[in-house]
Amino acid sequence: MPTEILMPALSPTMEEGTLAKWLVKEGDTVNSGDLLAEIETDKATMEFEAVDEGTIGKILIEAGTEGVKVNTAIAVLLEEGETADDIKEGGSAPAKEEPKEAPKSEDKAPSENSAPAEAAEAPAAPKNADGERIFASPLARRIAADNGLDLSQIDGSGPHGRIVKADVENATAKPAKKADAAEADAVGAPAATKPAPAGQSADAIAKIYEGREYTEVKLDGMRKTIAARLTEAKQTVPHFYLRRDIRLDALLQFRGELNKQLEGRGVKLSVNDFIIKACALALQSVPAANAVWAGDRVLQLRPSDVAVAVAIEGGLFTPVLKDADMKSLSSLSTEMKDLASRARDRKLAPHEYQGGSFAISNLGMMGIDNFDAVINPPHGAILAVGAGVKKPVVGKDGELAIATVMSVTLSVDHRVIDGAMGAELLKHIVENLENPMVMLA
Repeated sequence: MPTEILMPALSPTMEEGTLAKWLVKEGDTVNSGDLLAEIETDKATMEFEAVDEGTIGKILIEAGTEGVKVNTAIAVLLEEGETADDIKEGGSAPAKEEPKEAPKSEDKAPSENSAPAEAAEAPAAPKNADGERIFASPLARRIAADNGLDLSQIDGSGPHGRIVKADVENATAKPAKKADAAEADAVGAPAATKPAPAGQSADAIAKIYEGREYTEVKLDGMRKTIAARLTEAKQTVPHFYLRRDIRLDALLQFRGELNKQLEGRGVKLSVNDFIIKACALALQSVPAANAVWAGDRVLQLRPSDVAVAVAIEGGLFTPVLKDADMKSLSSLSTEMKDLASRARDRKLAPHEYQGGSFAISNLGMMGIDNFDAVINPPHGAILAVGAGVKKPVVGKDGELAIATVMSVTLSVDHRVIDGAMGAELLKHIVENLENPMVMLA
């Protein structure tokens, strides 16, 4: 029975995508793991791999088609012995005729001119304990039989739950507990929800501006997702804000000395690299704040996985620096530059921008003194970083002096972090940045 290849969900927030390019054509033979197409998601352009082997019998969605819903059939895969004639109009397989009753022994034998009976028909499809058919590819059935595996105990990852080769090969692995899967989903970015209506319809708003010149900008997948997630965050996350000023003079001097030493290695540390390290270490100092909201529970993480907002054309990414507390400043700097570069080219894989408990949004390089950032669920907090500005300050001895001061605002999810805990977390961030040498200890 021909298999439909479905539009995959290549990111947690993806509801539809653009089938940018086919990498195969009708009649091509493919194996599990072969690249089939390039698909533009709400975040990036990604390559889509085959999960089974067979022949591309029919391409249902042309390259360049926008707005293809997840789980829409985009092509049909033929298995050994199947032909394009097995595909009915619309792409799926034709309904099979009811099997004819086997001829009784006294029935007339077939004549020499009649078609010979199949001597080796394919074995009947396996069934579960309830007598329901188990859908599995021929290769998966063969591997299962060779290894004595019960297909009814294997979950299929192919279209419509079909069991494929990879499922059988992984069958001996211990299945994840449902609770673990739920927690993993909670740590990753949640599916985007549709924003609530804002009082006036789009047509009503457009009518207000009739007679005025304007350009209508079509929303791409990324912009729609950002709009949905920001609406979700502001409507469902109880934000509160903590603000501090940080003196940067010691950090700027220390950074200059380190950059001289690192010049031969081609490494140049930025202030943002120190901020990432300071936040990662602060999360270790206040482990209860290294947490995410998981709907009916709070998940406290052990590693400091810090997300950093990167502006790109039409939106932003938040790539995650995993285990940031364990990495040197030079390693963080190199990794951040690589992630930022690939983010701007929309070449990040989902695992590189999902997860983390804490985020940083730095607009200081754009001349912004201070601002309040919106939390990116399920993160527990986000630090908004402004520019370092020379200001008059009062020293410990009461004398007036000039210092480089950076204003930061910590946006906190009150469901995850209480006021005193948030203040403690911000205190550690400030101390790390005002005494940068402690971050090397």
